Amino acid sequence: MTTYAIVGASLAGLSAANTFRGRGHDGRIVVVDPSPELPSDRPPLSKQVLAGEWEVERAHQPLANKVPELDLDLRFGTAATALDVASRTLALSDGSEVTADGIVLAMGAAARRLPGPELEGVHVVRDLADTQALRADLDRRPQRVAVVGAGFIGAEVAATCREQGFEVTMIEAARTPLLRAFPATIGDFVTGLHRDHGVDVRLGVGVDGLTDDGAGRVTGIRMADRSTVEAEVVVVGIGVTPNTGWLAGSGLDLSDGVVCDATCLAAPGIAAAGDVASWVNEHFGERMRVEHWEHAIEQGEAAAVRLLGGDVDAVPYLSVPWFWSDQYDRKIQMAGRPSGDDELHLVEGSVEERRFVVAFRRGDRCTGVLGVNRPRHVVQARMKLADSLDWGPIAELFA
Repeated sequence: MTTYAIVGASLAGLSAANTFRGRGHDGRIVVVDPSPELPSDRPPLSKQVLAGEWEVERAHQPLANKVPELDLDLRFGTAATALDVASRTLALSDGSEVTADGIVLAMGAAARRLPGPELEGVHVVRDLADTQALRADLDRRPQRVAVVGAGFIGAEVAATCREQGFEVTMIEAARTPLLRAFPATIGDFVTGLHRDHGVDVRLGVGVDGLTDDGAGRVTGIRMADRSTVEAEVVVVGIGVTPNTGWLAGSGLDLSDGVVCDATCLAAPGIAAAGDVASWVNEHFGERMRVEHWEHAIEQGEAAAVRLLGGDVDAVPYLSVPWFWSDQYDRKIQMAGRPSGDDELHLVEGSVEERRFVVAFRRGDRCTGVLGVNRPRHVVQARMKLADSLDWGPIAELFA
């Protein structure tokens, strides 16, 4: 009987399991995850759950209700500790082993933290426990909250906290938010949006360390320019690190995640999906690792299909990355994979009115489209990008 093993009960991991069953696999599927229960859906954690608008039970993964019918051998509270690539054998933290005909690596990533001792009042927002701990601290009604990092997670947390009535400082070491991913105009938009809502946005200065009360509680942030930001609660949103430490010595290429080919295969019989997978996206002609919600579902499916089909039927996994972010009354949506060096073209609306669409151009290609409170336009553009990255169809769409 064929056995598949999935490392990580993540969105990508459950998508793979669902695909195995949906494509006719009636054998064993083992899913291991160090969490004591099924991990929560991540997007609501920095918004509705943090704000107290949703009960935690609502933040379940889209496939959570389907898990019982998938007939999975679930090993919650059990971590994979080593992988023998040749035999496709996983060593587990409970001392057992699982040997499988195919393995999907979908263990996600962990939030980066600031160096130094752990202090009470310092948080990340990566899983439900993180959000509950932060929510408990906010329920103490601290006067000041500081957010380190003005990426989308940091900006969402800052917006949620500000809407809850807290004094919020958002700190970004770059001269404008999101500078690596977008031209400065987008970062300027995010900065203005938060400042208009009363957030103290500090740009172009790094964090040197944290200050504390001598009893293990954070009191603020010591900046690289020798200034100090006072805060009873600090939220760190400075990116993530793929959970690949346990794979050291396995022989897999672990350069920024698990390195795969265009079909999501990392080694014979071993595929990767979701936040941890670095694969060649032939649609864009570049290697990428994508941390978006919908991507995890799609790549989990692609990884399972790759293992089910074998080498003969293998096809590249082609993707137009897609994500959204809710900040105050603005919904930001993006399709594609732009960079900070791309040309920015305003194709719809007004940046000043904060209802607009911009397209990113690199030579004769459109690398992405970003919209603010323009969902229909972004969806249409995404469909065009899925067909072709040529600039012409995007220009015609917004002509």
